Amino acid sequence: MKNRPITFILALLAALTGWWGCQKQVFERRKAAADEKTLDGVQPAALAAVANSIQVYGVWHAGNDACTWATVRTEAEFDSKNHWIIDRGDGSGLPSVNLVVLSFVNPLKLLHKTNDAGNVNGIPKGMTADIVNYFKDKNVRVMLSIGGITYTDYWNQALATDAWQLGLNAAEVATRLGVGIEIDYEQSSSPNLTGLQQFIDAYRSVHPYDATGINHAARLTIDLAAGDRWLIALCREATAKWLTTANPVLDYANAMVPARQPKSVKEATANWQEHVDGKPQYGPPILPLAPAKFTGGLYIVTGRSAAAECVDFTRSLQYGCGNYVQSVVPNGAGTTAGMLGYMFWAAEKPATRNISTAPPNSCEKGVGAGATYFNIPIPMPALRQQ
Repeated sequence: MKNRPITFILALLAALTGWWGCQKQVFERRKAAADEKTLDGVQPAALAAVANSIQVYGVWHAGNDACTWATVRTEAEFDSKNHWIIDRGDGSGLPSVNLVVLSFVNPLKLLHKTNDAGNVNGIPKGMTADIVNYFKDKNVRVMLSIGGITYTDYWNQALATDAWQLGLNAAEVATRLGVGIEIDYEQSSSPNLTGLQQFIDAYRSVHPYDATGINHAARLTIDLAAGDRWLIALCREATAKWLTTANPVLDYANAMVPARQPKSVKEATANWQEHVDGKPQYGPPILPLAPAKFTGGLYIVTGRSAAAECVDFTRSLQYGCGNYVQSVVPNGAGTTAGMLGYMFWAAEKPATRNISTAPPNSCEKGVGAGATYFNIPIPMPALRQQ
């Protein structure tokens, strides 16, 4: 009897998760009054006189089933929903992005190489070589994202069971498909950092860090919160140990989307500036992160109406934030100005009740137009290291 309210709440939460679909981050920042005052009175970020061009301009891809990728799709059907990604529609024949991250792989199923209705050897059935090559044939780099907030408990179980083997299995998939791997481990309280270190060490034992970017399977990245006030322990560890410019272990981080699309350039860049500045007042502190070691996340699907970030570049946040993203000055880490670029959440169908990026709501005029405006390099070049 005493457990029934808890059971009901859990069931309701599960239902809501299925209703809304997959998420990169569903944390709503609850800021103290002092934090609100700090943000409201924040001084404009220091911007360099000479900008650095955007190098990473990518999109997370949710598939047509809210991130499960549980069915095999033909190239023709997939192209009918996603052609805008490989053709920005301006007659150039160039893609709208230079990176696609297929989201998500269940880490526990990857560890056990599960074969079931939706997975083959632990990888969703829809993440096939044909889909990977659909993008790579157009010089678009591909990665697989392991995790997402829905799979946080599975990350915990997999890391506790055999973190080293999980890393080896991820490296094996990366080799076979010619893709990189993104770590999306959204455990906000007491994450298993020892296990995650073992995962990273195992992966790097197969695919050492490659600053040239030539070996696509060597690309290993991590997702952090939009700013430094969530996933604090993970951010502290990643910034201090894995994302340094002196001895990098991971290629870069993605500052994920917040709970909702920022309402202004100031709101979006305030999140990213937290990574640049670090949090010296925390105990232990979060160290500053070099701008060249992270991207900033924005939504291209925000509800049931097309978002400007998808369909109207001149009204979009990627346009408004462009000067900051290319010019923000390091504040204790790194030597070159400018973030690596942008990541967009998410292509096709990240939620069952929200709009899709399939036609007629495809993103040539938002993401694609931005690729032209920012002169995004195709294919992605070797990334700045400082």
